[in-house]
Amino acid sequence: MRILLVEDDLDLAQFIRKGLKEEQYAVDFAADGEAGMDLALANPYDLVILDIMLPKLDGLTVCRRLRAAGNMVPVLLLTARNTVEDKVSGFETGADQFLTKPFAFAELVARVRALLRRGGPQPQAHLKAADLELDPTSHRVWRAGKEILLTNKEYALLEFLLRNKNRVLTRTAIIEHVWDISYDPMTNIVDAHIRALRAKMDREYSPPLIATVRGAGYMLQDPEPVT
Repeated sequence: MRILLVEDDLDLAQFIRKGLKEEQYAVDFAADGEAGMDLALANPYDLVILDIMLPKLDGLTVCRRLRAAGNMVPVLLLTARNTVEDKVSGFETGADQFLTKPFAFAELVARVRALLRRGGPQPQAHLKAADLELDPTSHRVWRAGKEILLTNKEYALLEFLLRNKNRVLTRTAIIEHVWDISYDPMTNIVDAHIRALRAKMDREYSPPLIATVRGAGYMLQDPEPVT
């Protein structure tokens, strides 16, 4: 999942970004409303975390303009004020939830997960392809009943492949969803992680599930059961 964080408090932004990356989210960052607006319109995000009090363009205006542009990405507003009037103003712009500062990081993660769950059908159900199974809740993976231990990025890559099984994914699309905007799409980081995944979950099993599509990217294949 790819998240955009728009927050002008750099210490708080660093804290949030570090914590969300440890939760296996790819996080882009903007320090003012104009930059956040540009990123939100230019990239496919699964969630925007948006501070209300921002330089150049405040968070309520950013949210209002996103909705006016037809962008329905879930928006979590961060605010230092907790009045009814503030919340009404936020919901009128199209925001989905509020979180009042200061907050515990665990509460932020809970709100993030709740909003991401709205974005797709049964996101907490186990993801499967052939004899491969992934549990999004516990972040555990099995093949042929045997648990496979993955690094955080290997897990995030596999989850993205499974959520888009039987679809060709370009390297750029993978980088945008599994890493973040700071990575160069010309890097070989995707190929290196694909090789690592294949070594762990394809080499000793049949059939191999991760296919290379020449000139395009990669695809996780879910073969039809033999009848």
